[in-house]
Amino acid sequence: MNMIKALNSALEVQLEKNKNVVIFGEDVGFFGGVFRVTDGLQKKFGEHRVFDSPLAEGGIAAIAMGMSLNGLRPVAEIQFADYIFPAYDQIVNEIAKVRHRSGGEFSAPLTFRTPAGGGIKGGHHHSQSPEAQFTHTPGLKVVYCSNPYNAKGLLTAAIECNDPVIFFEPKRCYRGPFYGDPHNVPTWNDHPDSEVPEGHYIVPLEEARIVREGSDCTVIAWGTMVHMCEQAIKDSGIDCELIDLQTLVPWDRDTVVNSIKKTGRCVIVHEAPKTSGFGAEMSASIQERCFYHLEAPITRVTGWDTPFPHTTEWDYIPSPARIAEAIKKTQEE
Repeated sequence: MNMIKALNSALEVQLEKNKNVVIFGEDVGFFGGVFRVTDGLQKKFGEHRVFDSPLAEGGIAAIAMGMSLNGLRPVAEIQFADYIFPAYDQIVNEIAKVRHRSGGEFSAPLTFRTPAGGGIKGGHHHSQSPEAQFTHTPGLKVVYCSNPYNAKGLLTAAIECNDPVIFFEPKRCYRGPFYGDPHNVPTWNDHPDSEVPEGHYIVPLEEARIVREGSDCTVIAWGTMVHMCEQAIKDSGIDCELIDLQTLVPWDRDTVVNSIKKTGRCVIVHEAPKTSGFGAEMSASIQERCFYHLEAPITRVTGWDTPFPHTTEWDYIPSPARIAEAIKKTQEE
């Protein structure tokens, strides 16, 4: 399966397994979503369980909250992550706080799916990666998948979670990984992560994935950047340990810390801008736990502190060359 088919399979399994699961959002019903992730689900499960919403993200969030407080498990799609901000107040001030505000009497078991990141020439308003703006909110879980296998397993775990989950999907990876060349995009064919079971399985929300083991540097990424880092490590010639964080909140500190204690060096890669990106939080946390094990400064390779560009997006997205340069620099310290 490619990532689109894997996500579709996760939704189909959940609709079959639990009659309280409902799916809604802009164009997700009859049309099957702008990226076709919900294709065929309305036809199979009916308009009462898979349906379209108005173009009103604040309304989508409010309706999802009401559903979740009354026994349903809604999966609401925000068509692009850039469009989630009209729903920000509902998510941050209401949904994230309902368990604590009610003293545990109520919970909001809902999932917001949303495509994020660049690589499709979407320009300012269709390419952002706003994950850090939700990792700062207690009460939310934040997930960022990177391949078909963990996309299905993480989405399944998110839907079955009793707390609200923001589930980011790297749109550039929907049909295959890529390594920075817009004209030569690999597919998921024959890729090990495209072997996706048909039935039910979960990938735990609080566990990072060690993509490859290594001894000289720890490289941490999520989403599309996992694939960029794979290529960068090959290009660098350095024996790096690559960690796919998968869940940003709560993130797997033990796996990260144990790796850095082994390698003594760390490079964090994300597509979002550098200032106040989630890599900054990770860097501070790693510094607190690994100070005496670090042989070089923690390095971040990120998007630039500018709005996401249209015509020069390949200069904005961290490239294998930029990542490889950062990896090599850690060996010089």
